[in-house]
Amino acid sequence: MTAASGSKGDAERDRDLMGRAAALADLCPPSETAFSVGCVIAAADGTVLSEGYSRERGPNWHAEEVALAKLRETGTSAQGATLYASLEPCGERKSGRTPCVDHILAAGIARVVYAADEPSLFVEGVGRERLRAAGVPVDHVSGYEDRFRHQNRHLFD
Repeated sequence: MTAASGSKGDAERDRDLMGRAAALADLCPPSETAFSVGCVIAAADGTVLSEGYSRERGPNWHAEEVALAKLRETGTSAQGATLYASLEPCGERKSGRTPCVDHILAAGIARVVYAADEPSLFVEGVGRERLRAAGVPVDHVSGYEDRFRHQNRHLFD
């Protein structure tokens, strides 16, 4: 895939890759039972390894699941990579499917960066706490909250 332009500082790279994840969320078909989310997985140097968005592979697929599945299918390891998600990864799911946090931990993701806290419309947002408890650094990139609410206005209006 591509590298996030040049030798940028970590904060600038985080903003660039989060912008890419937020743009992917625009591709999500709206759902009355799920958020529209985008996800990018990048190597330490900013090279994009995989990306995905909610419902890209079906109505119950989360963005993180899609991006991680694409990595597995190509035989690419996520070990040591950073995952960027426009919404805090889920730590719990009502559908009975595996929460994204479990997929992230199993894949060996080294760091998670997210843009918006998970609203408690469906489940309580416990993803970041579960990741941190497992020793995965979790960082929040501010400035995307309004975009997230707009992308999910079908749930908030």
